[in-house]
Amino acid sequence: MSDVKPVPDGYPVVSPGLAIDGAAAAIDFYKQIFGASERMRMPGPDGKIAHCELMFGSSVVMLGDPAPDMGFLDPKTVGGTPVNLHVYVADADAAYTAALAAGAKQLTPMADQFYGDRSGSFEDPWGHRWTVATHIEDVPPEEMDRRMAEMFGTS
Repeated sequence: MSDVKPVPDGYPVVSPGLAIDGAAAAIDFYKQIFGASERMRMPGPDGKIAHCELMFGSSVVMLGDPAPDMGFLDPKTVGGTPVNLHVYVADADAAYTAALAAGAKQLTPMADQFYGDRSGSFEDPWGHRWTVATHIEDVPPEEMDRRMAEMFGTS
């Protein structure tokens, strides 16, 4: 048996990998909007990004320019994405406003949610969908059930 750890130090068990046509610009966008920090970058041919790892707090998001020969396709190539990435930040309103100002498209406006978050969602300029949130209230399970029933008219 190998002494190599099956999950390397510093990596969560699940890390999304995003194909982004224009990865270098997207890296700058994610740093600006989410406060992400760049852990590593591997340049590819023609100024493209072969692989980059960004830290969103203790989470890793891997990304690079599309590699169609490897089946690594961006959302615009395949007609959109069914995936939404959820990011907690200290000031969701500020991050949301900055994202829209930087070219993101609003999907849902910022609002207080019944489960205790303030959140809104947008599609970034490369077709990836994000929900940005700040936790504003700890809601006990029975209160969350009551609020959800009220919201759906089943109370």
